[in-house]
Amino acid sequence: MKYYIYKFIYILLLTYNGQFHQTTRAKMSIAYDESGYELSNSEKQLLDSVFTNSETILRSLLPALPDSVHIEVQFTETNLRVVDGVTGRADKGEPLGELVVIISTTYPGGVTAAAKDGLASVVYHEFHHLSTGWTMQSSHKRKGIMDAVIKEGLAVVFAETYTGQKQEGNQYPDVVEKWVKEIMDLPADANYIHWVSGEHPDGRVSIGYKAGKYIIDEAIRKSGKSILELSLLEDGVILKLAGF
Repeated sequence: MKYYIYKFIYILLLTYNGQFHQTTRAKMSIAYDESGYELSNSEKQLLDSVFTNSETILRSLLPALPDSVHIEVQFTETNLRVVDGVTGRADKGEPLGELVVIISTTYPGGVTAAAKDGLASVVYHEFHHLSTGWTMQSSHKRKGIMDAVIKEGLAVVFAETYTGQKQEGNQYPDVVEKWVKEIMDLPADANYIHWVSGEHPDGRVSIGYKAGKYIIDEAIRKSGKSILELSLLEDGVILKLAGF
């Protein structure tokens, strides 16, 4: 079942279309695609609140954010349980930050529960990517699989640290150190879907997110540095701090 959930997430993150209702603030605009799902007033107010409150805090934490950010919000009937009802991606970082957020309408408790359980985590995760320049637009600058693993690990731990929300799909097993060593031995052009965001042929899912979180957790534990301090460091330095 997880395979189909993650495969569907991957497809969703590559495509979007529809009719939008838009909310605009000085530095952030939010467009809601209600072509397949019409938000109630209370749902829209809740979503607006999470986005705007998050942005205010994030701008105080991440000074390298783009001056303006546009968020497109879409809805899906897939419940996205393993990611607490919400997923997303950072499309573009400059000159305007562009994010896509996808919310499940069939998650237990519906859009309201998904917004409460998982929306802030996704917003913090994707804004962290904007702050480090890790976007779909900059994919040609990637240095290899380990670069992706560390960037995802930083975003996961940043979101967990400041929202308190921990998604099931990002938690690592006891054998995760072996996964890190596997990744370190991979060629730079190793399959991104197999090793980072999708399902590996052996059945493991989101290896890179879990391994990345482990690397960052270990770097924090062993160095005493904060997630904000680690976010300013090069990949090689982070790996050494984590003991690799």
